[in-house]
Amino acid sequence: MTIRLFVPLDSAAVALGADDVAATIASEAEKRGLDIEIVRNGSRGLFWLEPMVEAEADGVRIAYGPVQPADVASLFDAGFETGGAHPLSQGPTEEIPYLAKQTRLTFARCGIIDPHSLSDYEAHGGLTGLRTATKMTPEEIVETVTRSGLRGRGGAGFPTGIKWKTVLDAPADQKYIACNADEGDSGTFADRMIMEGDPFILIEGMAIAGLATGATKGFLYTRSEYPDAIRIMNEAVEIARKAGMLGPDVLGSGRAFDMEIRMGAGAYVCGEETSMLNSLEGKRGIVRAKPPLPAIEGFLGKPTAVNNVMTLASVPIIMDQGAEFYRDFGVGKSHGTIAVQITGNVRHGGLFETAFGLPLRELIEDIGGGTANGRPVRAVQVGGPLGAYFPTSKFDTIFDYESFTEADGLIGHAGIVVFDDTVDMLKQARFAFEFCAIESCGKCTPCRIGPVRGMEVLDRIAAGDDVEAQIELALDLCQTLKMGSLCALGGFTSFPVKSAINNFPEDFRPRSIQEAAE
Repeated sequence: MTIRLFVPLDSAAVALGADDVAATIASEAEKRGLDIEIVRNGSRGLFWLEPMVEAEADGVRIAYGPVQPADVASLFDAGFETGGAHPLSQGPTEEIPYLAKQTRLTFARCGIIDPHSLSDYEAHGGLTGLRTATKMTPEEIVETVTRSGLRGRGGAGFPTGIKWKTVLDAPADQKYIACNADEGDSGTFADRMIMEGDPFILIEGMAIAGLATGATKGFLYTRSEYPDAIRIMNEAVEIARKAGMLGPDVLGSGRAFDMEIRMGAGAYVCGEETSMLNSLEGKRGIVRAKPPLPAIEGFLGKPTAVNNVMTLASVPIIMDQGAEFYRDFGVGKSHGTIAVQITGNVRHGGLFETAFGLPLRELIEDIGGGTANGRPVRAVQVGGPLGAYFPTSKFDTIFDYESFTEADGLIGHAGIVVFDDTVDMLKQARFAFEFCAIESCGKCTPCRIGPVRGMEVLDRIAAGDDVEAQIELALDLCQTLKMGSLCALGGFTSFPVKSAINNFPEDFRPRSIQEAAE
């Protein structure tokens, strides 16, 4: 009887030694004369346990982690391949509290299936949504997605159904789907996890988007820093094309949709949709003025639906389970689930998919487990390098779009970076200006010049030079960036700077006075 063992091929697990663990398991099994099959699956997202090896025993997956090559012999001695007890045993994978508390819709298959196997994908419910969509008119698909309440998961939270209807209604001889997988925010990895662990759900979502809008060609634009994701997505596209999931006759529907993978050159600003479209066209990645919107004039001047990975990966669930099923998750106007990525100085860093509505405190303290070094949490940054810094006094903020807007923050790509009480918020604010200065495409004056002046202002504050006047100047500069920038890169830089100044004013006092007070 063949024994199945699962070792992640996810980049995070590989960075922690998963390839060496897989090779050692294969070698040790051969020495012992055991018949094993090593399945390289995606990660479950419990990164503090990676590399996490799973053994299938009587239909139940038992987890062991974090496993190093030196642990493999003792694991076999304990009979781990059939679920034997060992100090690294975490018990049944699905019962690990971090995983058991989640509501996994988008990531339901990630870490479970072989990402290279379309049959494995189908066996776990894949393609049901696309098959449903092939039997519907474009208008019916758009109406279903609209009714589900799905909003863009890339940061802006714009209703997906409205965007798709705009593309559908736009007259053109050619339309496109552009998947924005340029995941550049600090503390984010959900897009990469999907591309490496469940690529067919993204392909399925893009195909449904094509059927809904009348687009026959799609592009997935991702980062050069994601070589494994690019390789796996290219392989999955070829498999999907041969199986008739893509091509001139999608699943025998008589409707066409095909796609290809495009690699960017590592510019953060290409995460902005119009910069990404310029890059796709072979041009320099700079922001376009809007209007016209990409839904009217996008790639090569044609109507283009630009959606984030998490948005498109949510669509198959909606088409499979129905709009009402998806809409019932969440709170207020934030429907469905959100893939929260918890990183930084935190004990249990990883991906946690949950319905909108959990308090920030629960995500950080209960699920994340507080800081890794045991020091008190002082601040968290939510929404990437341009997200606001939240003090502990705001940890009761509910994780949904409206609550974060009211708290002068943004969810963005749902990355949470945790900082302990040693963090210097003046340095963090300066980093925001520096980041914007480096990553700006240079097209608009506020974003090109503003952050450079911002660094100079914060340097004067650090030197104790007329602090109150400099703080006022920094806040005024933030307002100029917010109102005058062409895109969110400059506009959102105000969030980390203003939140640092307003929520941690003590860090902006003159250094000499602060040291004396201490």
